Amino acid sequence: MYTPNQLQEVIENAVQNINYPAHPERLYEPIRYIMSLGGKRIRPVLTLMAADLFNGDIQTAMPAALAIETFHNFTLIHDDIMDNAPLRRGKQTVHEKWGVNNAILSGDVMMVEANKQLSMLDSAVLKDALNTFNTTAQGVCEGQQLDMEFEEQQVVSITDYINMIRLKTAVLLGGAMKLGAQVAGASVTDAEQMYEFGENLGIAFQLQDDILDVYGDPEKFGKQVGGDIIANKKTLLLLKLKELANESDLMELEQQSINKDHTDKIRNTTALYDDYNIRELANVEMRNYSDKAFSALTSLKVDEERKMELFKLAALLMNREY
Repeated sequence: MYTPNQLQEVIENAVQNINYPAHPERLYEPIRYIMSLGGKRIRPVLTLMAADLFNGDIQTAMPAALAIETFHNFTLIHDDIMDNAPLRRGKQTVHEKWGVNNAILSGDVMMVEANKQLSMLDSAVLKDALNTFNTTAQGVCEGQQLDMEFEEQQVVSITDYINMIRLKTAVLLGGAMKLGAQVAGASVTDAEQMYEFGENLGIAFQLQDDILDVYGDPEKFGKQVGGDIIANKKTLLLLKLKELANESDLMELEQQSINKDHTDKIRNTTALYDDYNIRELANVEMRNYSDKAFSALTSLKVDEERKMELFKLAALLMNREY
């Protein structure tokens, strides 16, 4: 049985030992760069933990974990281009360092590399693993598209928003866990339960992110508090406020959406959230998905000690300490 920290170290070593071609250098150097920027490697850790949960060998599951991590970093390159982001994990983004065209092409090759890693899995599980991976990857792209469309839509329902974050963020956690279970030889039912655990945990995690963007400690949160308010991002909090606010407060909210004074905008919008108890309503929604995740994990008939490690990791994720 492995702890998350042990698996994190194993994955970090495996990532550093991936051998990419030397030429063309400007195609592969950006891949080496983004993969070396680290992060918490949460998704591949979940893949290996799922494999371990079903008594699978973590080295046998490593190609699936590396495929998930490579795909995740591929999405970061393309997301940064779409967001015109200058920094990723405190370092220059790939498109800033090598140019947009290079970044697009390197990202495309990362998708190929992810499939090459998957192809190293045992043939007995390869078909199911490919189906899970491709479904997951397609879902992430669908979620990103919906997120972009929401920026232009005047009306977005909470149901639509939950579905968008499910696709953009949560399906990758669910897919990572399902892959680990499949590689370890879990039953179809158990693999699907792992997916349910990961997906619901991912939704809960994103909803918590919405809450922390307004109410979090900047030092613990890791980014500017109020960023979503400044960007007029349609988060659960904003959508819930629009659902509940009276006409006068909706007019005030509209005024704040064009307020150029960011400090004033954050303060006044947060005051509206407080007036309607939005923070607690969002917490209720977040806990609902968190409870669904833990329920899916609880129902699995597997080693209780291994299951407890997953419980601990999920709890740490929700407390943002891992």
